[in-house]
Amino acid sequence: MRNRKLAVLVPILVAAPLLASCTENAKSDDGDPRSIQVISTDDGCEVSKVEAPAGTLTFDVTNAGKQVTEFYLLAEDGLRIVGEVENIGANLDSRLTVAVPEGHYITACKPGMKGDGIRADFAVSASDEKVEVSGDEQAMIDTATTNYLAYVQDQTDQLLTKTTEFVDLYKAGKDDEARALYADARMHWERIEPVAESFGTLDPKMDLREADVAEGDEWTGWHRIEKDLWPAEAKGYRAMTPQQRAVYADDLLKNTKILDKKVDGDLRFTIDGIANGASGLLEEVAAGKVTGEEEFWSHTDLWDFQANVDGARVAFEGVKPVLETKDAALAKTLTDRFADLQKLLDAQKTADGFTYYDELTQPEIKALKDAVDALAEPLSKLTGTLLSRS
Repeated sequence: MRNRKLAVLVPILVAAPLLASCTENAKSDDGDPRSIQVISTDDGCEVSKVEAPAGTLTFDVTNAGKQVTEFYLLAEDGLRIVGEVENIGANLDSRLTVAVPEGHYITACKPGMKGDGIRADFAVSASDEKVEVSGDEQAMIDTATTNYLAYVQDQTDQLLTKTTEFVDLYKAGKDDEARALYADARMHWERIEPVAESFGTLDPKMDLREADVAEGDEWTGWHRIEKDLWPAEAKGYRAMTPQQRAVYADDLLKNTKILDKKVDGDLRFTIDGIANGASGLLEEVAAGKVTGEEEFWSHTDLWDFQANVDGARVAFEGVKPVLETKDAALAKTLTDRFADLQKLLDAQKTADGFTYYDELTQPEIKALKDAVDALAEPLSKLTGTLLSRS
C-alpha cells in the first residue's frame, strides 16, 4: 500500500429496503459547500457539486431510477473505496458522511449494482477550517484506531489459516470435512468485509454471489466453491473436475494471501472509517444474511450474520468512549440494541454452530429482521455524531 490513510468504506445511513434507517426526501443544504446532492437514475449520475473543501462531506443520494443502485466515493486511482452506500432501492434516499482530505477523487453511481458504474471526477480543495480535538479525545481516537487495526490483522491471519486448511480439504475431495469448515472459516472474512471491499477488486473476486456476476465476467471465490460442495441444492449442476477444483481453490487462497499482506502493510484507520465500517457490516446483514440470499446453497447464513454483527459491535465498542463524550444516550441505545439482536442469535445456536437458514420459521426471520432494523436506525447516526464538534 502507498502512504495514504485508508478511510474504510461504508455508509452513515444504510439504504437497503429491509432497514428502517432508509429516509425519504433527504436533501442536502445548498448553502453548505460540504453538502452534496446526488441523483442516481438507471442511466445517469447527477452530482450537484464537482468540488468541495476538505473536511466532513455529506452526500445525500436519491435513487430516481427503477433499479437498485449504489453510490461510491473512490480515490483517484478509481479502485480504493473511500466511502459508499449500497442497496438503495427505487425512490429511496441514503446518506454517506465521510471525512475527506484534500485530493482528487471519483464519484460513481452503479445502477443495478454491477459494472464500474457511471463515474465523474470530484475534487477536494484545501481548507483552512480547523477542528479542535482535545488531548483526551485524541487519546481515545488513537486507542480506537490502534485496537481496530490489531483486530483486523488478527482476523485476516485466522482467515488465511482456515482458508488454507479448507482449500487443502476441498482439493483432496474431502467434501464432508470441507463443508464442516466452510462456514467457520468464512466468519473471519465476514467480520472485516468492509476492509476487503476497500481494496478494489478483491471483494468480488473472493465473495461475489452468482446472481451478482456481470455478463462476461468470471465467477470465482467462496460462493463458486460453495455451489460445488452443495450440489443437491443446485439443480442440474455439473460438479467440477479435480482440475477445476484446484483452479478455483488456488485462486481463493491466492487472493486471501493478498488480503492478508495488504492488511499487514501500511494500513491505517480513521475514526469515521471505523464507524462507517460498523454501519456497512449491518448493511451486509440486511442485504443478504437476513434474507437468506448470501449462502444460497449451504444455508449457513446465520454464521455470516453473527460474524457481521461481531465486526459491527467490535467497531462500535472501539469508538464508544468517544461517542459517550458527545452523545451518551446514543451510546446506550446502541449498546442495548446490539444486546437485543445478540439474544436472538444466541437462541439459534447449536452444538455445531447455528440453525440452518432454511430451517428458520417465518416468525423467527421476522424477529431477526426487526432487530436489525431497530439497530440500523441509531447506528446510522454514529459517524455524524463522532465527527460533530462537541
